[in-house]
Amino acid sequence: MSETLRPILTIRNEDEYDLAVKRLNQLLDEIGTNEQHPLYELLNTLGTLIHTYEEKRHPMPESNGAEMLRFFMEEYSLAQSDLPEVGSQGVVSEVLCGKRELNVRQIRVLAKKFHVSPAVFIIKSLKCVTQQAQLW
Repeated sequence: MSETLRPILTIRNEDEYDLAVKRLNQLLDEIGTNEQHPLYELLNTLGTLIHTYEEKRHPMPESNGAEMLRFFMEEYSLAQSDLPEVGSQGVVSEVLCGKRELNVRQIRVLAKKFHVSPAVFIIKSLKCVTQQAQLW
């Protein structure tokens, strides 16, 4: 196997990861979103390899909706009263303290407000449900 291709086909350490990300960025610059480009499958494969490496080496910490809401509030310097779309200041306080879960409407509004996937606010809840279902 050629040494120039080896880091593309496997990512075993941070140096190979950095090289793969550099190559992915170069491919993105050249290919963009053109699925007909001859190198598009390489771009797709490299992206998958990088994603797999990141999930193993840099896992996202588990969090719940309240923790994510708290994070975004700190990030954007928001007070509880700055989120009327979630509910009153008391409702926001109950969510942040864990006394109340975010509902579907609130999750949609927050996802739109912070330009993130709604999954950001429900990942841990889904994981817990999946683990409980596996026990049955």
